[in-house]
Amino acid sequence: MSNHSENRPPSSRANPDETSITASWGAAAGGWTILVHGGAGDRMPEHVDRQLQGCRAAALEAAQVLRRGGGALDAVERAVVVLEDDPEFNAGTGASLNEEGLVELDASLMEGAGLRAGGVCALPPFRNPISIARAVLEDGRHVLYAGEGAARFAVEHGFSRCSNEALTTELAKQRWLAARPRANRGDTVGAVACDATGTVAAATSTGGRANKRPGRVGDSPVLGAGTYADNEAGACSATGDGEAFLRIGLARSAIDRMREGAAPEAAARAVLQTVRLRVGGTGGIILVDRLGRLGLARSAATMAWAAAGESRETISGC
Repeated sequence: MSNHSENRPPSSRANPDETSITASWGAAAGGWTILVHGGAGDRMPEHVDRQLQGCRAAALEAAQVLRRGGGALDAVERAVVVLEDDPEFNAGTGASLNEEGLVELDASLMEGAGLRAGGVCALPPFRNPISIARAVLEDGRHVLYAGEGAARFAVEHGFSRCSNEALTTELAKQRWLAARPRANRGDTVGAVACDATGTVAAATSTGGRANKRPGRVGDSPVLGAGTYADNEAGACSATGDGEAFLRIGLARSAIDRMREGAAPEAAARAVLQTVRLRVGGTGGIILVDRLGRLGLARSAATMAWAAAGESRETISGC
């Protein structure tokens, strides 16, 4: 599978219908598909280029999982781990800082076959919160852990705490200083996949808003807001205005539109337009339906993304 870059210029943010980007690969090609995003927002050109490289790397790693016969859940976790480890993104290493200059992490993932899910929120520093969310899913007792309770769960399951300094990059410090004293919307990373068996999954991870209040939780770890997956319809990961997405129930709204027959691109456009019209929020969304078709849209200036599929070239854009 070759690696082909397809960079599209940013469009007006006024109307999601004008800023839709789609990777409209259908089931006719057969096989698995993976789509990742690196967060919606305003980016300098040099940051966009680096985020495109990071998204392509994540898509290729996830593609290797799927090519070897791995499941959609393994693929989306692997993609998000790659993005969390890349300091260019607001997740894991490089996560945004709260009002006190500290890291608090949110992450979740969900599999569409049995509606299994796991999440953590307001988590103190750990390198890969998406893998802790995976442990929550596998443990099965609860779906979502918060704060120090999430940290204790992580340690009990073999994850090691790290320092704020270990996850804080110079870029994160600059964003924090620029955001004070106002709140600033942060970006997010995520992935959706459909594997060879038709199972779909989604994963999302973020450091949240720069300069957020301690304890603030956005949409990313909340099922139906920032993340959702159901084999009857598809899977979704969102990025952008977390408060708006929580109020709309963005991810579940997109899934329900696909359940009713909408193509992924149409569903993505529609829910972003609803957010803009009802609560004034902006952001981006990636979707895969139960046939493996991919779609995405953004109402922010940029959103780095990359996609891969069986017998398909890897493509990317912003």
